[in-house]
Amino acid sequence: MEAPMDADMKTMDFETLDYDVGGVRTVVRAIGRGKPILFLHGAATLEGFDFARGLADRFRVLCPSHPGMGFSGEAPHVSGMADLIVHYLNLLDALSLDTKPHLVGFSMGGWTATELAAVAREKFDRVVLVAPAGLNHPEHPATNLGAVAPQDLPGYLADDVTVALRYFPDGSDPAFAEAFGADRAREGELVGRLCAPFGMGHPNLARMIARITNPTLVVWGDRDRLLPASQLPLWVASLPNGTALSVPGAGHFVLQEKPETLARIGDFLAA
Repeated sequence: MEAPMDADMKTMDFETLDYDVGGVRTVVRAIGRGKPILFLHGAATLEGFDFARGLADRFRVLCPSHPGMGFSGEAPHVSGMADLIVHYLNLLDALSLDTKPHLVGFSMGGWTATELAAVAREKFDRVVLVAPAGLNHPEHPATNLGAVAPQDLPGYLADDVTVALRYFPDGSDPAFAEAFGADRAREGELVGRLCAPFGMGHPNLARMIARITNPTLVVWGDRDRLLPASQLPLWVASLPNGTALSVPGAGHFVLQEKPETLARIGDFLAA
């Protein structure tokens, strides 16, 4: 059951903020009021940022598109995760926030948030990692997306496949299908460069996780077919101040499939 949402949140518009970050046009979609949250998205932007309305009654949610992805400009210099970390440190400078933000990362954005918090934990208040990538544990491997047929991908993103399918072309709009394919190819090229050194993660990520002393919530859908929920206790065990939140009946798109989870994330951040 979806959590009730204030009528103002349903109609509130996103603001579009535009920054030059080291020569890269960086677009931030922002919504809400209150303490800021920096949200880092996953390896594609196909699901958008509408989920943020579920936090916008208590927080100001800042949703940048990674360089070379989504609304942001090209970033040919990015050759690995270290470049993305420097980019977000520079974006924090450009944002000039008057209070320490919370940090939330999903999937590949969870990997990004992990490395960012490991090197700059003092810049953030609380941290939330939603089905984070990056650990690459041999006993709990992620699905090899290269072996998944395109038509089967929605079933790997949500336990209720209809939730994922609403973000994919259905054949009724050729222009949308063409733009969808172009966007995924563009984003896939950037993700490929990020993953070139070690794949979707880092071999020493567990050591990095141990540096995150911030209160941290790790959220995982228990039916995630993309990144196994069996990793959840591994993440929490590595965190000095970690808490687990397992979401029953949810796949990888846990925030879209079980939007009531956002209220629990909000409660954690507001504590």
